[in-house]
Amino acid sequence: MSTSILKLTNVCKSFGPIDVLHDISLDIKAGEVLCLLGDNGAGKSTLIRILSGVHRPTSGTILFEGEPASFETPRAAADRGIATVHQFGGTFPLMSIGRSFFVGVEPTKGWGPFKIFDRKKANEVAVKAVRDFGITRIDDGDRLVGGLSGGERQSLAIARAVHFGAKVLILDEPTAALGVKQATHVLRIVHEAKRRGLAVVFITHQVMHAMAVGDHFAVLIRGAVAADFRKGEKTREEITDLMAGGETMANLEAEIEGYMTAHDGHAPQHIGPAV
Repeated sequence: MSTSILKLTNVCKSFGPIDVLHDISLDIKAGEVLCLLGDNGAGKSTLIRILSGVHRPTSGTILFEGEPASFETPRAAADRGIATVHQFGGTFPLMSIGRSFFVGVEPTKGWGPFKIFDRKKANEVAVKAVRDFGITRIDDGDRLVGGLSGGERQSLAIARAVHFGAKVLILDEPTAALGVKQATHVLRIVHEAKRRGLAVVFITHQVMHAMAVGDHFAVLIRGAVAADFRKGEKTREEITDLMAGGETMANLEAEIEGYMTAHDGHAPQHIGPAV
């Protein structure tokens, strides 16, 4: 049975009089991928910021490895092993792969005031870490990050997080701006991270990508969890319907069908009040 790494219970977040998140309860487990689904404005970004220490919840509890946790800053969350990879990988286009991989924790050589950046070691470690995830096109640590594809940048950021001991990997729309081939590379890396025992939170609005990697799914609508289910419990169509507010669409379709039946097959000229 998978171990709970991060558990949220009745987490709420308000900004002044505006309630953004309502009673969010989620259990994020080691070796599993939790897919957090929702349309724009559903509250996904705010929830990411709470998990990564940017915001603190207004109410509710967070347990990390069974102990109450409060992440005051992103650094505090990172120090506990929570790594967030944003849509474009959080990398530095004008840096080399080796330098970008170790930014802030650069390996050095030399002694005392004569220490310098150990470029050879940084390059070797960075290239090996990425290639271990199956991205074999990267073979030169001196190559600029800006010359990598979107999928390769994501791979570099994920490999970096795993190398520095991440326990929870939060991926914010990692495939949104990628083509089919690049997205497939990223999904393969998500599987590898899960295989290595990480808890992965995969934020997306692309149902097909979620179903390819997910073990556990939560659908956010207007800041609340509208559905929480395991792999195989819902079809792609049911998930899409949930995200799109399917009940509203079904009601609208029924209204149109009823109107057409009553008016010899003619569709209404206006849906809702005329303007």
